[in-house]
Amino acid sequence: QEHLVESGGGLVQAGGSLRLSCAASGRTITRSMGWFRQAPGKERLFVGGISWSGSYTDYADSVKGRFTISKDNNKNTMYLQMNNLKPEDTAVYYCAARFGGGVAVIASEYDTWGQGTQVTVSS
Repeated sequence: QEHLVESGGGLVQAGGSLRLSCAASGRTITRSMGWFRQAPGKERLFVGGISWSGSYTDYADSVKGRFTISKDNNKNTMYLQMNNLKPEDTAVYYCAARFGGGVAVIASEYDTWGQGTQVTVSS
């Protein structure tokens, strides 16, 4: 059974950086993948995604220029490098995988999810 495990979350001051990792089992890493985040009382929102080949990425406007997604298929791991973090980035971050070649911005398009990792940015 395929599954995803996130790590790397924590508490950081505004302006700081964190790198999240998403370890994938089986052939999950070869699929299109994405990062989402969910703040308390709010819906789960798209942060960014990467195509199955790793050649294409897409980001939410709120994180463009600050966050970078990459993946290493040999290590079965996807990454989310987050720089210049802001208090509004505080949320639980989830990685997800989907069948199909493209990046999707809607959570329901993804069929495999990790358990999430908390990111808290203090002002």
